[in-house]
Amino acid sequence: MAFARTALLLAAMTALFGVVGLAIGGEAGLVIALIIAAATNVFAWYSSDKMVLRMHNAIEVNERTAPDLVRMVADLARNADLPMPKVYVIQSDQPNAFATGRNPQNAAVAATTGLMRGLSREEIAGVMAHELAHIKNRDTLVMTITATLAGAIGLLANFGFFFRGGRDNGMGIIGLLAAMILAPLAAAVVQMAISRTREYEADRIGAEICRQPLWLASALGKIQQFASRIDMNSAERNPASAHMFIINPLHAHAHDKLFSTHPATENRIARLREMAGPAPARRAGPWS
Repeated sequence: MAFARTALLLAAMTALFGVVGLAIGGEAGLVIALIIAAATNVFAWYSSDKMVLRMHNAIEVNERTAPDLVRMVADLARNADLPMPKVYVIQSDQPNAFATGRNPQNAAVAATTGLMRGLSREEIAGVMAHELAHIKNRDTLVMTITATLAGAIGLLANFGFFFRGGRDNGMGIIGLLAAMILAPLAAAVVQMAISRTREYEADRIGAEICRQPLWLASALGKIQQFASRIDMNSAERNPASAHMFIINPLHAHAHDKLFSTHPATENRIARLREMAGPAPARRAGPWS
């Protein structure tokens, strides 16, 4: 099922490449765009995780440079029966996190410095457990590929507009306008490709991994509050990657509704509280 979903996504993104190429360069543009799409698909499959980490200037850490975070992720990975992912830190005041990688054997989790400073140890554990749930569900491949391809489609459209290819393709200004419109359309495809139910499922499995649904519920509430008033510059520069984060990092701006791939935070919190029950008995977690 995951393979079929990924194949359909790649086909849709390839078709968008072709449409943008036709709009900015006619038949020759279509051929060039399809060649670029084929190369990008191969690149995205094997290297898009590294590209997304570079987009956000993520720095890999280890037990020497970030011992608490790395050991926490290791404990959670054991709970989830997953290989130990690589761990990265992003310099940003906004608390947030994401996971990436084409499979559990080649996965990574990334947390912002704002997350590490602004949340409690239990809340951070809930967030990291959510990201490991995405890895366990193999959501990360689709999430990472969509971020890479959507960004590439936007670059292709801007490239055609810059060189005014549409002027000579028989479509004139219509072709140029089409290219400009199709760039944000790529982001809409990302929204449709990444189902909101994946976030609910990652919340559920993440709560099971850390063994405390209320840890994640508390973290989501705090992250939502901070994200609504603290910009994340790397996400603003690369909005097609917004769907990868545990909370939309673009909430501070009205235009970000275009990339609203996350379910309402209050609904996610309500579900986690239901999991915990009306009077949850405090069970020992790994950091109690």
